[in-house]
Amino acid sequence: MAVCARLCGVGPSRGCRRRQQRRGPAETAAADSEPDTDPEEERIEAGAAALSGALGGRGAGPQSPPRCSLLELPPELLVEIFASLPGTDLPSLAQVCTKFRRILHTDTIWRRRCREEYGVCENLRKLDITGVSCRDVYAKLLHRYRHILGLWQPDIGPYGGLLNVVVDGLFIIGWMYLPPHDPHVDDPMRFKPLFRVHLMERKSATVECMYGHRGPHNGHIQIVKKDEFSTKCNQTDHHRMSGGRQEEFRTWLREEWGRTLEDIFHEHMQELILMKFIYTSQYDNCLTYRRIYLPPSHPDDLIRPGLFKGTYGSHGLEIVMLSFHGKRARGTKITGDPNIPAGQQTVEIDLMHRIQLPDVESLRNFNELSRIVLEVREQVRQEQQQQENGLEDGEGRGRQSPREPQRGPAQPIVEPPAEKVGAPGDGEAAAAAAPAPEQPAHSGQGQPFVLPVGVSSRNEDYPRTCRMCFYGTGLIAGHGFTSPERTPGVFILFDEDRFGFIWLELKSFSLYSRVQATFRNAEAPSPQAFEEMLKNIQSLTS
Repeated sequence: MAVCARLCGVGPSRGCRRRQQRRGPAETAAADSEPDTDPEEERIEAGAAALSGALGGRGAGPQSPPRCSLLELPPELLVEIFASLPGTDLPSLAQVCTKFRRILHTDTIWRRRCREEYGVCENLRKLDITGVSCRDVYAKLLHRYRHILGLWQPDIGPYGGLLNVVVDGLFIIGWMYLPPHDPHVDDPMRFKPLFRVHLMERKSATVECMYGHRGPHNGHIQIVKKDEFSTKCNQTDHHRMSGGRQEEFRTWLREEWGRTLEDIFHEHMQELILMKFIYTSQYDNCLTYRRIYLPPSHPDDLIRPGLFKGTYGSHGLEIVMLSFHGKRARGTKITGDPNIPAGQQTVEIDLMHRIQLPDVESLRNFNELSRIVLEVREQVRQEQQQQENGLEDGEGRGRQSPREPQRGPAQPIVEPPAEKVGAPGDGEAAAAAAPAPEQPAHSGQGQPFVLPVGVSSRNEDYPRTCRMCFYGTGLIAGHGFTSPERTPGVFILFDEDRFGFIWLELKSFSLYSRVQATFRNAEAPSPQAFEEMLKNIQSLTS
């Protein structure tokens, strides 16, 4: 009864102080001589141990003076103590004794746990009208469905998506986030509910499908495994419209693109839109979701990583996740298209090879920009060749730089700032290159920027000043992700919330703008977990 001794403030004797006060000397001596094997005592001791652990194990040490028993504290003080403990520890605490169990029926305790653990800001006292307690809300709704909170990517073939499951008042709602209408990349994200979970009565939570235009209807959620769950609609007739598929398509087109098919004159774009409608509508909100994390940030990152909206020609706007990995940055598609599906790495930026753009007049000449980029690509190729040769030497020069083994013997070439850009021997271009630290991404300085003549852009309202540029590669492929290849390009950093990429081979420009939204329960538990997540979503479409 060491734990009981800590809680009651007595020695290791089996009888606590309160019991000894009720016994005579003979009874106390007899009790001390009995074996300590009472099952109820063991159960109480286990519950007390749970409480001691929840309180941080702050028991009375050997030199500590006797302390008052928790059982002697007034109920209102016990309510305050219990309300500060994690909700997952309270069921064990209820097994300690009848008094604890009775106090744990106090709604004040569970109201505080709902607010602090799940951010429920609603006036939970309104639940008294429905006969549902805060304890029911915590146990049957919030705690039961806690594993589906956060960011998810639906398995919709190449198109993917972004689902954010949040606690919204007394509901858990799955919001599908949609990019703004093409090509307004700076507009805020749109979102619509796909499902919701709420507590209608004391029995269990109710799952409702929100897809379609006929109101909530019966649905189902199944947690398949860790970081994966699925939804199913049990009344798909609610998704149908009286006008048939034509009316459904017109409605979807207005919501997805903000226009009619007659407004879209490009025949190839019409085919892509119709293909997406046919493919996505067949799921009827019966989907499997896999968890995704926001990228971790580091003090030396070029800009804050996160989610961005980007223009992708006839495919419209798509969502891309920008993350930093040492000397490289990557843009991973969260939503995709039949050419480059969701999960694939759309762009990769080489932060070791900065590009100094020419003056505005020279920049208008596409051939001039192409010459600069291809010279940097040749430099990168030579460095990679040197690295491979160094690795073939075994214990040679390629293993002398354990901190940055990817650079190997090429390190002296790229380490001086003036040699990070341009072609070897191009003195003018090398002298024009400035080291990245001299012009941080958040500084007010910049240089004029204009797209070269012949480079197409969905959005002509791009910034006319940029902070810095880097060599990068973009992933292109045929329909159905056939013959994928990486082609050279230029990464242009405009400011903290916008960047661009010029696809040299396609003569195309993509503008990206940050998703200005706050997401809860979206942080990766570790950098390794984030890297594993990236591999998993990429493998699904490879």
